[in-house]
Amino acid sequence: MLDKTDLRILDELSKNSRLTMKELGEKVHLTGPAVSARVAKLEDSGVIEGYTIKVNQYKLGYFIHAFITIFTQSTFHQPYLSFIKTKEQHIINNYKISGDGCYLLECKFPSNEILNDFLKSLNEHANYKLSIVIDK
Repeated sequence: MLDKTDLRILDELSKNSRLTMKELGEKVHLTGPAVSARVAKLEDSGVIEGYTIKVNQYKLGYFIHAFITIFTQSTFHQPYLSFIKTKEQHIINNYKISGDGCYLLECKFPSNEILNDFLKSLNEHANYKLSIVIDK
């Protein structure tokens, strides 16, 4: 069970996972070794699964951010899943969903032409509905 201090640690790490244990301790009113022990416990228990960075896809040349709702043509999804493994450079997330569609793909593309080529290839394995992100 997490207490308020654990929740504050998670909040601070979600804002900046590069904090030193000393800096984190100061923010949650613990010593560096005490906060380090709590973080290790959160990691060991699986509450903290890992640390990551947020990459600006636009600055990497991926100007199109798209969500694609996938409608598979049968209950056998393996052809679709095999297809997306070959397109990992464009896929940010592939969520299996309930409701409208079978999967929700979050993708990035450098151009409309590459997006169009992706959609043509995708259409061999599934139907889709495309949504383009305009602004965050």
